[in-house]
Amino acid sequence: MAYPYMVYIVAFIFGAVVGSFLNVCICRLPKGESVVSPPSHCPACGYKIPFYDNVPIVSYLLLRGACRSCGAPISLQYPLVELITALLALFLFMRFGLSFPFAVLFLFCAAMVVITFIDLEHFIIPDVISLPGIAIGFVVSFFIPRLGWQGSLLGILAGGGSLYLVATLYHLFTGKEGMGGGDIKLLAMMGAFFGWKAVPFIIFTSSLVGSVIGVTVMLIQKKDSKLAIPFGPFLALGALLYIFFGRQVIQWYLNLGGGIR
Repeated sequence: MAYPYMVYIVAFIFGAVVGSFLNVCICRLPKGESVVSPPSHCPACGYKIPFYDNVPIVSYLLLRGACRSCGAPISLQYPLVELITALLALFLFMRFGLSFPFAVLFLFCAAMVVITFIDLEHFIIPDVISLPGIAIGFVVSFFIPRLGWQGSLLGILAGGGSLYLVATLYHLFTGKEGMGGGDIKLLAMMGAFFGWKAVPFIIFTSSLVGSVIGVTVMLIQKKDSKLAIPFGPFLALGALLYIFFGRQVIQWYLNLGGGIR
């Protein structure tokens, strides 16, 4: 279905506004604080941010990345999260239109944004996102015939079980923790939303990208293999790639295999 260009602009703005709220979640969830109260304020001086200074992306540019009250620098994370969320909303809308899949996938993508930035800074994946996410994904599966509750349940078991097995074997052979419980629950959440068939794709792409970036960072920083890198952001990236390109890549691979035979 074709939409007027104005509708795509509205989708972008909607995503940016949601991204502004996601910034609140990213900052407060690791501290166990409410994401509703108190209102947005400068962490340096406590200045209550008025609505005209809280316009996604635009306010950051107008204020030149500094608090109006005390001049303290505002993290680049704020406009970045807003821009990423806005683009995700736009791309999802361009692909799915105003539909149930759009709503479900945008909710999922918003959760991935929060998880990514929290894991990058704090090396944790909050259970308050992943555990309800597993339940929501399973409930949603009853309304998606292509997935079905059986596929969602198998996805939960395949996603969580596969990483749990890897973590157990790694600990058995090395005596060290190699995979956090948050990653296990995150992949189970992804399996709940997309089914077991998505799990190999997400694991492969996240591992590939994670390995390339990890080795690059170690070479640049001259660190050894003990350098800790959060895996959650790479899982999130793998899930996003699956949403937009997964079926095409899988179909291409199957066709390639058919041609070889």
